[in-house]
Amino acid sequence: MTNWLPDVTRGSGPVYLRLADSIESAIASGTLPAGSKLPPQRNLAYDIGVTIGTIGRAYALVHERGLVAGEVGRGTYVLDRADAAPGNQADPLTIALGGTRTIDAPPNKVRFDTTAAPDLGQGKIIGRILAEIGEQHLSEISSYSRVFPKNWYEAGRRWLARNDWMPEAENIVPTLGAHAAAIAVISAVSSPGDKIVFETLSYTQVSRSARILGRRTITVDSDENGIIPEDFERLCHQQHPKLAFLMPTAHNPTLATMPHERRVKVAEIARRHGVWLIEDDLYGGMTSDENPLLASLAPDRTFLISGLSKAVAAGVRGGWVACPPHFAQRIKVTHKMITGGLPFILAEACARLVESGQAHEIRKTIIAELNIREQMSREKLNGFDFVSHPHVPFLWLKLPDPWLSGTFKNAAFRDGVLIDDEDEFKAARTDKVYHRVRISFSSPKSREELAAGFMTLRRLLESGGSGYDGEI
Repeated sequence: MTNWLPDVTRGSGPVYLRLADSIESAIASGTLPAGSKLPPQRNLAYDIGVTIGTIGRAYALVHERGLVAGEVGRGTYVLDRADAAPGNQADPLTIALGGTRTIDAPPNKVRFDTTAAPDLGQGKIIGRILAEIGEQHLSEISSYSRVFPKNWYEAGRRWLARNDWMPEAENIVPTLGAHAAAIAVISAVSSPGDKIVFETLSYTQVSRSARILGRRTITVDSDENGIIPEDFERLCHQQHPKLAFLMPTAHNPTLATMPHERRVKVAEIARRHGVWLIEDDLYGGMTSDENPLLASLAPDRTFLISGLSKAVAAGVRGGWVACPPHFAQRIKVTHKMITGGLPFILAEACARLVESGQAHEIRKTIIAELNIREQMSREKLNGFDFVSHPHVPFLWLKLPDPWLSGTFKNAAFRDGVLIDDEDEFKAARTDKVYHRVRISFSSPKSREELAAGFMTLRRLLESGGSGYDGEI
């Protein structure tokens, strides 16, 4: 084993990237010759004063570059240059914006890293609707969508309605899914350099997209009941954000749900400081949460977004945003500019799914299946600490010692299961460590595959970290 220690004070970017570059330089110079063993992750983390998750990300990166190979129970070794695979030579910007997921998911892995609606045969229903549209609207599907039919707005109005609140049709904008809706809102109501509030843990596909647009990300503290109003007020006083992206019900990944009185406070703070709100209700619409929507408490400044990806089918790319009065046209134009436009055939299919009642029926069927799968998770992972909801397709698992999030994710990958570590959901750099992973259970094709995946994870959890040093 080599006594080599890296110098992570040089270079720029996050520590894990500097460490990966230092390893690559040492290999290129011969300081780390072929066959030499990299220091165990725990030891190196202690020696240079960083978390083991940081080491894990760096080791994973040099592995992707084709420089090292991990051998379970033995460690991580430098490959001979002649034998090294070319790997994915991802540039630093791609790494910074891509999160911790593998860009191209490998085959033959159980996918516990995606929350798309499970395949329960709804493709046949969607196929029939698409065939009908093809027969009835040949000219429309062959051209750009320049005119939006009224049923597209009415479908969004129905899908977004909840708890005795329904938006007005003139405030609805159909979109290419909830993600596109959020990015359209951010683009329309903020400018480059503006600050956007995210919870420390959040759906970071949006926060990373916001950074691509030149917006700055700031984070607000949360607890088991969602964002803490006092910290939100502090941010508004000190940082003057333009907008906040929130998930009040069934938060991703923590599953926290904000109580009524806290929602009222958040709405009041946003109004007092002139902060726009994006309320992501993608998972909330699948629950029976009776708390009022932020959109009903602060309709003058809340953009409510949701779609069909989790409750009906991800492939139809259906979504809607309910805007404050007089904002719909701005969001519609911005959405077209950033997406290229809404395909008629998809928007019409989504509208028909909702207006016919079939989307609601599919959602009921999917929720029933998720209920069974969530119960399976409770049985297979009994004795471990996690948060789940019967209608939501993921759980938030607390890892026992000595596991850390990144190393557990790597171990699961080695054993054939893809999961998400906590870093995937960190909206900005933070020293906070949660020792948790998100396990999604909607994508396995069968309950047998689901059960096998859960048992693989259970064996790892019970192993006490054996083979720990071998994780790259």
